[in-house]
Amino acid sequence: MSEAETKPGVALGVAGGTGSGKTTVAEAILEAVGRDRISWLAQDSYYRDVEWESEEQLLRHNFDHPDAIDHELLVQHLQMLKSGQDVEIPIYDFVTHRRTPATITMPARPVILLEGILILSSKRLRQLLDFKIFVDTDADVRLMRRVRRDMSERGRDLQDVFRQYSETVRPMHLEFVE
Repeated sequence: MSEAETKPGVALGVAGGTGSGKTTVAEAILEAVGRDRISWLAQDSYYRDVEWESEEQLLRHNFDHPDAIDHELLVQHLQMLKSGQDVEIPIYDFVTHRRTPATITMPARPVILLEGILILSSKRLRQLLDFKIFVDTDADVRLMRRVRRDMSERGRDLQDVFRQYSETVRPMHLEFVE
């Protein structure tokens, strides 16, 4: 086993509200450090499956509360990567609101990058992070980016994006992210 394989990985967390630019910051870190030296975990991969029987139930589900995230698995994966073990990252489908049967193998690397809106709301995750970055962006800019992304990438209409933002995204941001 090489010296690099025996050293624990260094974990960096990038947090911030929806549309704040977390992914842009994470991509810049990947480019600066080198993609071959970083294990990248996106909190979005760790959403719990949503069990819904009607469209109304789905519309009322709060995806922005910490309970929507499988923090136990995320913590386990971060611990494994830090100790030099590869992990199988779930693939979450934002259309069906469920994990797919497939996973992505993430090899353990010297640097682990964790990105997500709620990563700093979990004490266990905060304790595992060696460095933390909070991307602070004005709420109006974040909302515009959220509208653009949800309409173009997730097939949502403007009314639904605004409803979700006012009912769950903004209140959860104020309670758990900010």
